[in-house]
Amino acid sequence: MSTKDFVEKDYYKVLGVPKDATEAEIKKAYRKLAREYHPDANTGDAKAEERFKEISEANDVLADPKRRKEYDEARALFGNGGFRPGPGGPGGTGSFNFDLGDLFGGGGPQPGGPGAGGFGGGLGDVFGGLFNRTGAGGTRTQPRRGQDIESEVTLSFTEAVDGATVPLRMSSQAPCKACQGTGDKNGTPRVCPTCVGTGQVSRGGGGGFSLTDPCVDCRGRGLIAQDPCDQCKGSGRARSSRTMQVRIPAGVSDGQRIRLRGKGAPGETGGPAGDLYVVVHVDAHPVFGRKGDNLTVTVPVTFDEAALGGEVRVPTLGGPPVTLKLPAGTPSGRTMRARGKGAVRKDGTRGDLLVTIEVAVPTELNDKAREALETYREATADEDPRAELFQAAKGE
Repeated sequence: MSTKDFVEKDYYKVLGVPKDATEAEIKKAYRKLAREYHPDANTGDAKAEERFKEISEANDVLADPKRRKEYDEARALFGNGGFRPGPGGPGGTGSFNFDLGDLFGGGGPQPGGPGAGGFGGGLGDVFGGLFNRTGAGGTRTQPRRGQDIESEVTLSFTEAVDGATVPLRMSSQAPCKACQGTGDKNGTPRVCPTCVGTGQVSRGGGGGFSLTDPCVDCRGRGLIAQDPCDQCKGSGRARSSRTMQVRIPAGVSDGQRIRLRGKGAPGETGGPAGDLYVVVHVDAHPVFGRKGDNLTVTVPVTFDEAALGGEVRVPTLGGPPVTLKLPAGTPSGRTMRARGKGAVRKDGTRGDLLVTIEVAVPTELNDKAREALETYREATADEDPRAELFQAAKGE
């Protein structure tokens, strides 16, 4: 039964009772009409069968105090069957020509549509919590999205730069295998009488509107186990472990949180699965470091290489070495760049390798090397590399 039918049908008229009829009067009228139009008493009479369905539908609503209250509020809100023409009549000033089929999402697209001042799916989305039924006496359990899962993984430095597929063991709530997710030992749960299978309960919000909350009796499932399953205690969900092969993209950094859509816990009653969030930890590398999309490395050079210049071979991560040309007079601490030898970016290109030059000072000298340095000292005795430092300190 659609929301439109729920609002427009006059169930009091169907049963032939006044709007202030008591429960006993409704029950009496239903029994009388049911006996008269029951299919067993009217074999082959299609009209009698249709009339019996209408009577049953009306009784399902009016015999239930909660549903009757919702029905009365809805009809009061919409003028007992829809918006009526205002002063001036159809086409006149203040008239309304609404089609309930459009208003509740049953008609065609509305001008403006979503994002342009329209209601998108119609007011049926707003009142879905009130009238969430599928037919006479029928109910529809709401699909429920699965839970999100968070896990952690530790990668080597190289795996983080190049990407890796790793096994990930996860534990989450899933449909109980013992009862096939029904929560009932025999697989025959009953509809929750509190929420009538919707998984939600309504409470008055004022102005004829109702607000919905998850049903506490069935925990939002819409079903209650008649004989609770020993494994899940009637919840229909049980702890489940599984191992999944997860692809970690190239270029992830330490502490990064990756979202994998639909890889979390399975949903219920056709609901979508949750998401999987993976927190990545990256082990340090003995040679290379990381600075955004760039890799870093410190390369020692001799005094004469720094002073006279030359070519220096530099290692790369997972590839052949590169050769950098060192200019004469290169100071210790200078950073040079090897392009395209860094980490993988999101667009598939690579960052650079930042090479920091460090002049290596020998801790031991042979006689020949010492003699050469003594000669160098004498040749540069008139040069004082700290002269400018002292002048600056004096403010000169």
